[in-house]
Amino acid sequence: MAKPFLKWAGGKGRLAPLIAERAPKRIARYHEPFLGGGAVFFALQERGLVGEASLADRNADLMATYEAVRDDVEGVIAALGELSRQYLSREPSQRGLYYYEVRDRRRPRAAARKAARLLFLNKTCYNGLYRVNSKGHFNVPHGRYVRPTILDEERLRTARASLANAELRAEDFAEACGRARRGDFVYLDPPYRPLSATSAFTKYTSADFGFGDQVRLRDAFDDLTARGVPALLSNSSHPEIHELYREYDMELVPMGRAINSNGKGRAPIDELLVSNLSLVEGAASGAAPGRSRA
Repeated sequence: MAKPFLKWAGGKGRLAPLIAERAPKRIARYHEPFLGGGAVFFALQERGLVGEASLADRNADLMATYEAVRDDVEGVIAALGELSRQYLSREPSQRGLYYYEVRDRRRPRAAARKAARLLFLNKTCYNGLYRVNSKGHFNVPHGRYVRPTILDEERLRTARASLANAELRAEDFAEACGRARRGDFVYLDPPYRPLSATSAFTKYTSADFGFGDQVRLRDAFDDLTARGVPALLSNSSHPEIHELYREYDMELVPMGRAINSNGKGRAPIDELLVSNLSLVEGAASGAAPGRSRA
């Protein structure tokens, strides 16, 4: 079965089984507007819940990588294999030089080579972060891995099979949510509202995801509910997020922190799972309709 082929800040590998348990058992089309590493998509597909899928993310480089894996996985494997060989053939003390050479050189034009570059940087940078500066240039430092698994051919090929019938778009979440219809299912995994100033990490693209975006996302969630589209959303257990979704079903789920420079800082921390399923199901059975702020 396919698994995520990227490491991603806030990846949902641990939360994915719980989301799959709570998802509708019949899904006409699955939508994931904050794709990231794709753990939930792959988990739902593994359980036979996903046929058609519309997958999106505002990160254009990320979505181009998914497209290249779907459309030319052998080209991606060949290009990534060369980067992996060049990196691993060097003495450990010299690998950082090659990493920065690849990171700082002009990005290739060919889709497969561009995807291979992102995958290489993802597997060899610090903690698998994706961070860009104000000009959109990747600026994460080199990681400290003894022998990283840079190329996993089987994982890439199984991911390609899973993505075969998926529609892939680089776009804002509001556009992605707007295409969802009754009978579909939407899972939303935005950059979390930071619990403290030191825990902030929202720079997945050159634009931060601030509180104004969190409000826009709540409005999109309201709209999905009003149109009868089942949806789940995960976020931090921040008081402001609780307030935004106060009229929805909320569940606290203890999850370990995936990224922390201090291992002791990776203790379980509550994440918030928001659901509109009871409202949507109630409206379908003739109860009060879903909410709208229009």
